[in-house]
Amino acid sequence: MKVLRTFLWAVAMAAGFVYLTSVTRWDVGRFLRPVAPGSRLWSEPASAATNFGPDEQNNIDIYKAARDAVVNITSVVYREDFFFRILPEKGTGTGFVINPDGQILTNLHVVADNPNDLSVTLSDKKVFKAKVLGFDKRNDLALIQINAGRKLPTLRLGDSDRLIVGQKVLAIGNPFQFEGTLTTGIVSSLGRTIETEDSRLEGMIQTDAAINPGNSGGPLMDSHGNVIGINTAIYGQQGSIGIGFAMPIARAKAMLEEYQTHGQISRPTLGIQTVYVAGDLAQMLNLPADGGLLIEQVESGSAAESAGLRGPTGMVRVGMYRLGVGGDLIMAVDGQAIADNNTLPRVLNGKRGGDSMTLTIFRGGRKMDVKVTLGSAPQRF
Repeated sequence: MKVLRTFLWAVAMAAGFVYLTSVTRWDVGRFLRPVAPGSRLWSEPASAATNFGPDEQNNIDIYKAARDAVVNITSVVYREDFFFRILPEKGTGTGFVINPDGQILTNLHVVADNPNDLSVTLSDKKVFKAKVLGFDKRNDLALIQINAGRKLPTLRLGDSDRLIVGQKVLAIGNPFQFEGTLTTGIVSSLGRTIETEDSRLEGMIQTDAAINPGNSGGPLMDSHGNVIGINTAIYGQQGSIGIGFAMPIARAKAMLEEYQTHGQISRPTLGIQTVYVAGDLAQMLNLPADGGLLIEQVESGSAAESAGLRGPTGMVRVGMYRLGVGGDLIMAVDGQAIADNNTLPRVLNGKRGGDSMTLTIFRGGRKMDVKVTLGSAPQRF
């Protein structure tokens, strides 16, 4: 019996083996594969390239509409190296086309180093020589021109007077020569004042949109693609730390209006030299302690002379200096009290040749208002 039982087990195992390997086509390897053929280890949406959120789509639409109107500006400056060799050195920045005939807005500091050797590269990589039509040194703005032989795409100039802190902004530029770079952020603050190496820029737009070297002169746009500022400066030496500044587009509009009307861009002139006096010094000179700008000279033929402003009638010595006395003391300009030497230049920065301003002066023991129509002089590099 034991031998028969062993024989029957052997027959059953042999029959099972034949069935599994021939009838069911059994695949041992399928137990060794963790995933069946054709399946994936991950999942994904059906069409990732089309399921953008509203804000993403807004970014994409604005970039597509604006990219071709943003240009790369290159200037060549020749500098002497340690071995007294004269070598060319390139500076780069950004600009944007405002007129189909090739007029471009940018920062003055982008083109100022060598305004006679400028090149503009369009988004299609074509390069054209550019010339400076005019500039506004007070607001670091420049208008340049290229002749591309065809009509160019342009950007619309928006309204920088109605900006609100927190609204979305987008910047396009060429930081570190990476052309056509888009960054986004918000208006972080308004009315900022910044000091550069040789100027003071007021009323600036602060933004956290990344602005780096090479972005200067490029457009800062709102969520409708309108240019509301010109990217001008960053806080910090190396690059963006989330604090950038743009010149309000209203300043550029004023410059463009003057160019369109007069064919040039000028600076307003008053034609006086002054010294700031206040406190004890003012009282020593029989002037109000609040002080102001004491006129030391009135230029012949100037706007100040035409308005009847008066210079000194005598001289006194104050310490190591000789000071003209007896002239008008300017105590306020357009209703703004003179707080220091910068008050009058700040007001002049918002003026054009031919504009008027009201000076509150102290003369002969009393205050009076004098209206002055400003003169103009060409801008010079």
